[in-house]
Amino acid sequence: MKHSFSVLIIGGDDRYLEVIHQLIKQNGTIYLAGFENVQVQLQHNRIHHVKLDKMDVSQLDGLLLPVSGTSAQGRVEHARFTNEPLIVTEELIKNTPSHCKIFTGISNGYLNAVIQRTDRTLVEIFKRDDVAILNAIPTAEGILALAIKHTNYTIHGARVMILGFGRVGMTVARLFAAIGASVYVGARNPTAFARAKEMGLIPFSILNEMDKAKEMDIIINTIPTEILNTTVLSTLSDSTLIIDIASNPGGTNFQFAKEKGITAIHTLGLPGKVAPKTAGTIIADVIIKNLIEQ
Repeated sequence: MKHSFSVLIIGGDDRYLEVIHQLIKQNGTIYLAGFENVQVQLQHNRIHHVKLDKMDVSQLDGLLLPVSGTSAQGRVEHARFTNEPLIVTEELIKNTPSHCKIFTGISNGYLNAVIQRTDRTLVEIFKRDDVAILNAIPTAEGILALAIKHTNYTIHGARVMILGFGRVGMTVARLFAAIGASVYVGARNPTAFARAKEMGLIPFSILNEMDKAKEMDIIINTIPTEILNTTVLSTLSDSTLIIDIASNPGGTNFQFAKEKGITAIHTLGLPGKVAPKTAGTIIADVIIKNLIEQ
């Protein structure tokens, strides 16, 4: 077990302020690139602000990218606290020691290729089951907040349809049911049907029972294919609220919904928006387990 470690953090959002705090608590030495515009105090004898192109990475144990990773050209995206471009080059990764682990929320072809050529270990944080389950909690709370904000009735007693019954869908369904909504769960397989029944929910088939959508007050989609297409949307009242959290481009025909006057909200990254402290702690725990406990 290691008792200290060094990590370079390249860009990030409010979640990463908590990541920094948690890593410092674990005796980490932190190098920050792209944090010059941060509005909070980031002063500690083990926090060092650096320029990425001048950073000596030869002693690093870990390198953390924003949760969105990089562009297809290696540019760091969604670095909230800087106006300067941040580019993760193959040379940068190659100059890290062989044991250095590269952390990102999600990866892409560019990053995968660089990792393969440099023979480093890539940790995709958002692919981990434990992270997905824990992130489902602030996601569900964020969806509930949006539902309350965009309706003029109580969620208690509302008819709510959840499309998809995976790790996020299950937590969302449980939360809405707990406050008194009538929750309908759209799923495909018998296991999901059985689990929904066991939880006191109302399961239906998304393959041949999507006509139930016209009876709903709120529809929450987690499926990243266009399940809320023109056929389904044409049956909805303009008072129906759609909250879609599926990855881009979502599972809703947003243009058709707009033409029909239906409020359809596509929102991503809810944990970082509604609970950055909690979301940051989840990320930090993965880094700590990889760098200290293993």
